[in-house]
Amino acid sequence: MIDIHSHILPGIDDGAATPAEAIQIAKAAVEEGITSIIATPHHQNGKYINSKQSILENVEELNVLLRNENIPLSILPGQETRIHGDLLNELETDVILPLNHTNYVFIELPSGHVPRYTEQLLFDIQLKGLTPIIVHPERNAEIIENPDLLYKLVSKGSLTQITSSSITGHFGKNIKKFTLQLIEAQLTHFLASDVHSLKNRPFRLADGYGVLNREFGSKAVYLFKENTELLVKDMAVYKMDPTRIKKKKFLGIF
Repeated sequence: MIDIHSHILPGIDDGAATPAEAIQIAKAAVEEGITSIIATPHHQNGKYINSKQSILENVEELNVLLRNENIPLSILPGQETRIHGDLLNELETDVILPLNHTNYVFIELPSGHVPRYTEQLLFDIQLKGLTPIIVHPERNAEIIENPDLLYKLVSKGSLTQITSSSITGHFGKNIKKFTLQLIEAQLTHFLASDVHSLKNRPFRLADGYGVLNREFGSKAVYLFKENTELLVKDMAVYKMDPTRIKKKKFLGIF
């Protein structure tokens, strides 16, 4: 498996605090069946700033550490960037780091709302040849209240990534239900762990794929896993088309 969202880099955000903890997370990843992890530290979320160059240096240091420990796990570079007004300028000045140097870039929305400029900014990102991936939309309060917001963004070219702990129910039964609805509505494209620590925010990626299999079958598991592989290779991912399904069929979420 490939995990495209993690906070495994030590000491730079609210993920692994030390190299020793990063090693323990890496060992757990291998036990989970994960072979590659994209490290996506927070950037511009009001607390942490992690620019492209600093992330690349930290990724290299962790890969060296894992090789010295004989841990068969590859750490790839990425970034979880909070949407902000200067984001386009940061793209132009090489501060933003797309996932594994591809044309895919993580965009995090505030947990409580969707800024009014979101649609225009995501469109402008696409004009630069990049594909924005909205992370954990199932945990955004305004999207939960009005899923049509996400429908519009996906219909206009953005992708989304849901969290394994959401689909397993560890964020509560309501978020699990909404996450399953988003999958049913074909409004999401990736499943990832968003691992922060083994104690409070572990992987649960294998369990997440297990729920996906029980609810939607092996084809859905294949498509979600295939998308992570295509992303890492900078290839076009499978885009489920919500515009082909009548909104009435979306389990009443619209």
